[in-house]
Amino acid sequence: MGFASPDRQGHALEPCQAQTASDLPVSGVVECYPAAHVVPPHSHPHGHLIYASTGVLLVKAATGQWLVPPTTAVWLRPCVEHELMAMTAVTAHGIFIAEHIAKELPQMDCVVNVSPLMREIISALVNGPLEPPLQLRDALLGQLLVQELKTVGHLPFYLPWPDDQQMSEVCEYLMRHPSHANNADSIAQRYAMTSKTLHRRFLKSTGMNFGQWRQKMRLIKSIEMLLQGRAIITVAAQSGYDSHSAYCVAFKKTFGCPPSEFIAAARNIKNNAQEMSP
Repeated sequence: MGFASPDRQGHALEPCQAQTASDLPVSGVVECYPAAHVVPPHSHPHGHLIYASTGVLLVKAATGQWLVPPTTAVWLRPCVEHELMAMTAVTAHGIFIAEHIAKELPQMDCVVNVSPLMREIISALVNGPLEPPLQLRDALLGQLLVQELKTVGHLPFYLPWPDDQQMSEVCEYLMRHPSHANNADSIAQRYAMTSKTLHRRFLKSTGMNFGQWRQKMRLIKSIEMLLQGRAIITVAAQSGYDSHSAYCVAFKKTFGCPPSEFIAAARNIKNNAQEMSP
């Protein structure tokens, strides 16, 4: 299918006209984005699976933010408006699933694990034919991907985002300063409210308490630094942790493996993707 240029002003990861006209209920495209490239808010009438085979992609929607490292993909329901940001140079795959089939898939936006089988199916779909005559193989690949999506578990790469404007400002501040040791009292004072009010409004608007949300945010943001090749001890300090061990314990508790294993898995996937590139 080839690689499209990222200068298409928000039309990235869109099905092309040939795909739209085809009879395939599941199809895909692939795009290469430079670091810091932003695809403005947009939506699709299809269910949308977003997978980055290399690099780290941030997906933003009104309800939250999802980080997409190379072992995962984001599933978005039809018509969900979202924005894409390349945290590093990224090879992004967009899979489009017809609305009537998307109804059989998760009815919440989420991050899912990408198994080796799913990765190969995605690669085959985005490199498939654009125009008729379409082969039975192409339809079967789409059906197999849908079945895989029905079985995969959701992963904790999701950060809920408040609809409360002031709490949104608090979250933006915390994200800009992940290593700061500001406690809830100092943050509340900064925004002219009591600590009790901050905790109450934060929990109501995010579903997480202040401390849980900040730790999740720090860990999610740390993944970008890990995949940039920074030393784990440096990442720990820049993520607000007092020690390497405290960071590794929190990382494993949240993501199911220590950061060293996460890095190794991501590198292995990157190497496999590069070997498969034409």
